Formats: sequence, structure tokens, C-alpha cells
Amino acid sequence: MKGLFSVSLVVAITGISALASAVFFDDFDVDTSGAWAVNKANNAANNIATFAYDYSALGISSAPGASGGTTKGLRLQANIAGATFGGLSVSPLGQSFTGDFVMTADVWLNYLNTAAGSGSGTTQLGGMGWGTAGTSAQWAASAQDSVHFSTTLDGGSASDYRAYSSAAPTSYATGNAVYGTTSNNNSNAYYTSAFAATPVPLSQSALFPTQAGSSPAGTTGFRWRQWRIEKAGNSLTWKIDGTLLGTVDLTTVTTSATKNILINMFDSNAGSATDPNGLNTMIVDNVQVVPEPASMTALALGAAAMLRRRRK
Repeated sequence: MKGLFSVSLVVAITGISALASAVFFDDFDVDTSGAWAVNKANNAANNIATFAYDYSALGISSAPGASGGTTKGLRLQANIAGATFGGLSVSPLGQSFTGDFVMTADVWLNYLNTAAGSGSGTTQLGGMGWGTAGTSAQWAASAQDSVHFSTTLDGGSASDYRAYSSAAPTSYATGNAVYGTTSNNNSNAYYTSAFAATPVPLSQSALFPTQAGSSPAGTTGFRWRQWRIEKAGNSLTWKIDGTLLGTVDLTTVTTSATKNILINMFDSNAGSATDPNGLNTMIVDNVQVVPEPASMTALALGAAAMLRRRRK
């Protein structure tokens, strides 16, 4: 009987794990644009979301989590023409994440770079967050119905790591306790020790010979990074490759009743990118949401207790 209980418990835990991994997932290998809301701010025609985009066209290798070495993902571009401050955010339709969870994604931030440094209009930001109704663009100049975090493509801002909410609609100021350290500029040792300078990949330079040089230390461009947004109780945290970058106390902010996730990209000023190759971009692959590990453990223990009672 004890052996049978052990087998049943393993089956129960395995079933819970399988269910958890299926809460939400999109690898963008096929065009799922019909399952996502795309919300654009100012200059809408020049804020673009491309689903099932083959990012090998930009000389970018397959994402670490891609199955079978595929190279398709979600591509976001902000303010590609014109001179209007703008951006966009995307959220999956019909989703609501009200409990504790972990959201992860493979993210590549790319921008126009030469041996002399970054090019025109490259100080844009890519980000992710939670809490939105998914019906309005969540970006630097919007009414925030979410909490979202972002970082610059090129390290070209005094504030390269940012957090936004209803309590800080234009971002929390440098030195605020929401950040992982006292500065949110990429030059701070906290960031340079976590994110080394990364050369433009040779595969990209081969396609675009003017692409050269490296990302500044303390920034996350030109390589795949794992982004992680975790909700645990009243805290929402943001990490890239395991480095804690932001934590917001959810009791201090207002979010929508829907509580959907979002991915966004926006410009930091009114200057637009002039690169005809679209190298200023955010690529996202393998977006997944699973219950927070403690919740999974509680479910497993509950299943074990139920099985034990049935066998008495």
C-alpha cells in the first residue's frame, strides 16, 4: 500500500507539473497575432509588432529555449519614422493571471552600432510586466494599469533600468528602493559585474557590414538573455539572467481587474530611428507563464493529502 501511495503521489505531482507548464506558452513559430492584442501609442503606424518573424534575417541565432533550432519569434519596433514620442505593448487575449506565477522569455535587444558607437535613435527600451487589462498601450507616457520593467537597448540614458506603475507613471526615480541598487545607470558596478560588454555577432556583421563594436558593459544587448517576472504575494520582481533589477510592492499600486501580462517597446524621446535595416529592435521568443514554485508545491502536498485520506 505504501508503495502504491508513493507511485500515486509521483503521478499526482507529475500531473500538476504538466498542468502548470501549460498555463500559457507561445514560441511564435507560427503566426499567433490573432491571439494577441497589439496596443499602440503615438505615431501608431511606426510602432510595429511582427509575429512569427524569422530573426535569422538579422543574423541572430536560435534562442536557447527554441525547439529544434527554430529562429522565429515576436519582433517589436518603436518609432521607426517621424519625430513623435511613442511605443507599443502586446498582451495575449483572454488571459488573466491572478495568483502567484513566474513569467519567463528569451529576449534579444538589438540596435544600430558601429565601431564608433551606437547610431541614430537607438536609445529605446524593451520591457515586460503584469497587471494590465491589455486594452491600452503600456509605455513611458501612458496611464499605467500595470507594473512593467524595461531597459535601454544601448545604455544611452541616465536611467537604463526602469520600473513603471500607477504610482510612478513616468518611472521610479534613480535611488528608489524598487531598484536592485542605488543607481539605475548601466555604468554602475552592480550592472557591469552582471553584464559584460558583448560584441555585435559576426553573423550580423556579415549581413550588415557597418554593424561593429560591442554593447557597453552593464547593458544586455547583442545576446540572448532570460527575462523573469515573478509575482509572489504582494511583490512583483524582475530579473535578467538571474540578476535582480527591480521589485515593486503591489500594495502601493493600482492594476486592472484583468491582470494580464504585457511585452512592450518604446522610445525614450521624440527622435526616431533612421536605420533602413530595422536593427533597433526587440526580439522575444518562448514566452511562458507557470504557477510560482511554492504554489506548485502546495498543490502537490494537497494532492498527496487527498490520496492519503482515500487510502485510510
